[in-house]
Amino acid sequence: MKLFVAGLSYKSAPVEVREQLAVQRSRLACYGCRLKLAGNLSEVVVLSTCNRVEIYGVGPDALNAADLFNLLTGKQFDVSPFLYVKEDDEAVRHLFSVASGLDSMVLGETEITGQVKHAYLTAQAARLAGKVLNRVFQSALQTAKEIRTRTAIGRGATSVGSVAVELAERIFDSDLSRKTVLILGAGKMGEACVRHLAKRGAKTVLVSNRSFDRAQNLASEFGGQAVPFEEFRQALAAADIVVSSTGSPEIVLRRDDVAAVLPQRRNRPLFLIDIAVPRDIDPAIQHLANVFLYDIDDLQGIVLENARCREQELARCREIVAGRTAAVMEKIAPSGKRTCPLRPAAPLHWPLGYLESQSQIA
Repeated sequence: MKLFVAGLSYKSAPVEVREQLAVQRSRLACYGCRLKLAGNLSEVVVLSTCNRVEIYGVGPDALNAADLFNLLTGKQFDVSPFLYVKEDDEAVRHLFSVASGLDSMVLGETEITGQVKHAYLTAQAARLAGKVLNRVFQSALQTAKEIRTRTAIGRGATSVGSVAVELAERIFDSDLSRKTVLILGAGKMGEACVRHLAKRGAKTVLVSNRSFDRAQNLASEFGGQAVPFEEFRQALAAADIVVSSTGSPEIVLRRDDVAAVLPQRRNRPLFLIDIAVPRDIDPAIQHLANVFLYDIDDLQGIVLENARCREQELARCREIVAGRTAAVMEKIAPSGKRTCPLRPAAPLHWPLGYLESQSQIA
C-alpha cells in the first residue's frame, strides 16, 4: 500500500479547471466515501479550497490519479496535464507545507490550516482516515502551529480576502472612504474582506448572504448594512466594488443582472472581484462597458509583491517541515521497510453503469 497525494492547485491549473473539480464542504464525506469504495483506497481525505483540490490517500501501488479525479467529480475529462502526484515522504512534506501556508497563493496565510483541519476531521468522523492518515494529519497541524510559533512567516501575512481589499484600494488610489462596497457571502472570506475594509476606512459596506441573520451579524459588527440575498442585484446600482465569495456551486451574478442596472449607474465604473471557486460571477460580464472583473487568479501579482518580505523565513520553515517529515515517516514506514516507487499504472476500468450507481452516494 502506498501513501500518496494527488491534486492540482493554482500553480498547476487555472480557475476554470479548479472550479470544475471543487467539492462543497458539506459533501466532502460523501465524495470521500465514493473514492474509498470505487478507488480501492484503505484511507482517504479530500481537501478542497479556492486554490486547490487534493486527494490524500493510502492505496495500491498501482493507481491512476486521473481516474481518481474522474471518480471524485463524476466527470469524464482529461485532468492529467494539471495533476501532480507525490508519494510517501514527498506527500507528507507537501501536506505539512500546505497546512503551514507555505504552498499558498498568499505565503504564510492562516486560513488554510483551518481548512486542512476541517477536511481531516470530516474524514475522521466518516471513518475514512485510519492509522496512517490520522498520524500524518495530526502531525501536519502540529507542524503548522510550530511554524507560526518559531518563525515570522505569518507576520503581516494576509488572506485572499484581504488581498482583494488591497486590489480595491489600488483601483481607487487608496481612498475607499467615499465608495460603496457590496460583499456577497458572509463566510470566512467575506468576513475577512469586511474586517480589512473597516481597517482601510471604507464607510459604506453592504453585506448580503443567503442567511440574512448571518449578514446582519457581520454587518452590524462593523457598522455596515445587511441586504437580503434576493435583493442584492438591486444594490448593484449603488455599489462601486463588489467582492464575491458565496461558496455557491453555480453562478450567482450573471451578465444580464449587471446589464439591467447599468442605466441607473450613469457610466460610473463597477469593479467586480470574484474570489470564489467555483466562480460566483459570469465571466461574460467583463465585456460590458465600464464593468471590470477580476477573479482569484488575477490577485497573484499583488500576492507576489507581499510575499517578498516573508521569503527570508522560508528556509527556517522548510527545516521544520523536513524534520517533522522525517520523524513521522520513521513511525509509519521505518527505514528498511519503505515501499518501491509507484509503477506506471494502467487506467482503471469500471463496469458499465458503475460510476452512475456510485454517484448516488453523493
